[in-house]
Amino acid sequence: MELYRCDWCLANPTYMAYHDTEWGVPIYDDVTLFEALLLETFQAGLSWWSVLQKRDNFRKAFYGFDVNRIAQMTTYDADGLMQDKGIIRNRGKINAAISNAQSFIKIQKEVGSFSDFMWAYTNGIPIQNQYTQTKELPQTTSLAIQMSHDLRKRGFKYIGKITMYAHMQAVGMVNDHVVDCFRHKEVTSLGN
Repeated sequence: MELYRCDWCLANPTYMAYHDTEWGVPIYDDVTLFEALLLETFQAGLSWWSVLQKRDNFRKAFYGFDVNRIAQMTTYDADGLMQDKGIIRNRGKINAAISNAQSFIKIQKEVGSFSDFMWAYTNGIPIQNQYTQTKELPQTTSLAIQMSHDLRKRGFKYIGKITMYAHMQAVGMVNDHVVDCFRHKEVTSLGN
């Protein structure tokens, strides 16, 4: 018997694997949250597919998503990344990755962890949505708008309201698997 999945992931096996194992799973560790945030900022204005297929290249280019090393990158490093055909070569997004790493570290020092800061928006518990069709999923919410606003005030860039909602979906702050998708119940149990 074939499993029912959210229809957005059916285009290819890589999308399906991402859906089946990662998307919507609650993430509480800072390293993985930073990876997701960095990738979401590179996705801004593009398809998730364009980022997902280059994720391993991003991992190499950005030191395994080591926030401390990225925060220390220089203009020289950014120039080198502009020559890397394996990633999305956008000067603004590359510079944002560096400055976002610096802002990320400031939050860690202030709050204790970026995870605590972000999950405070949902009281540490994923929001369990009950959508029946993918077309019902919003592009953003008032909570994503608030998060975007707060992060921008703290120096983050390429963190718009749509990017923030996509981030919330990816890291399991919201469960946006449709209710008939086999992952909806699985992800719900992970968030409790």
